[in-house]
Amino acid sequence: MNTKFQNAIQRIPQNTPPVWFMRQAGRYHKHYQNLRKDNSFDDLCKKPELAAEVALGPVQDFDFDVAILFSDILYPLQALGMGLEYTDHGPRLGFQLTPDNISSLKEGLDVVPFMNFQKEAMQKTRSVLPKDKSLIGFIGGAWTLFVYAVEGSHAGSLTQSKRLMSLYPQFLKKMLPLLKENIRLQFAGGAEVVMIFDTAAGEVSPLDFKKWLEPALQELCAVAPGKIGYYSKGTQAAFFSPEFLATPWAGMGFDHRWNLTSAFKLGHKGFVQGNFDQSLLFMDAPQFREELGIYIENMKRLSPAERAGWVSGLGHGVLPKTPEENVRLFVEAIRKEFA
Repeated sequence: MNTKFQNAIQRIPQNTPPVWFMRQAGRYHKHYQNLRKDNSFDDLCKKPELAAEVALGPVQDFDFDVAILFSDILYPLQALGMGLEYTDHGPRLGFQLTPDNISSLKEGLDVVPFMNFQKEAMQKTRSVLPKDKSLIGFIGGAWTLFVYAVEGSHAGSLTQSKRLMSLYPQFLKKMLPLLKENIRLQFAGGAEVVMIFDTAAGEVSPLDFKKWLEPALQELCAVAPGKIGYYSKGTQAAFFSPEFLATPWAGMGFDHRWNLTSAFKLGHKGFVQGNFDQSLLFMDAPQFREELGIYIENMKRLSPAERAGWVSGLGHGVLPKTPEENVRLFVEAIRKEFA
């Protein structure tokens, strides 16, 4: 268990923030690339020994404070019977959700055993992880999973997902029970926190976020109050109602569109994670150092008490082909500047 990460959850002031990145174990990293040469992506996720090895790699290499379950948000769709194949061009579902086929989805509680591989991967990861590192799990937000189910991807204007919004309550009846049990499985495997990654949340209006997304998110948080984190992409302060912010989150993650200093004033509980622009990691070293310096100086405007809860990271996941040396430089700079 990492003390800095636990302090952030509890909003205990500290000089040095914990650091972890979404997708810190992934295609940019030579360790992952070497494992991927001999194994399919599906095997890396579903074979606990391999999943643990992938998750451990960036912690050993870059000294992140937190390890993340190596898996994918789409597996609950596979569990419900939608089919799932990982190709060189990304994930591909067996079919796209429509009013004609939604009834073919399996009942969420009937397929919970399908997700046991994540519990086993968590257990194996915890067994090999240094004791001073934290371990977190994750699921996809129900809306984001609905978008993938309807569109076949998360790209473009999401016209179909919005046109078929009336299907969303039916989808939730199948998916929510599974996601709740999936969260419990990950905690049983040793997770300290389970994140909800809701990358499509910002594609709706604040009013629709309140109507369609917020109730399900609050249900998921109620599974383990104070231990569920929420990350959304493309949202802004207007999305988060007083009721949403009063939900007992472990913390919230913010993308690079936010001035992170303002996120500490939202009034939510738990950590504030983010939010360096992940694309800037592609810069040449001198430019990168300059941009990283701006990010650091912005956070230094806050006292340790004012930035209590900060978890330093990116606005989204590490992108493929990101230079490893800039990932290392980021972690080292945060530790040095906030020593």
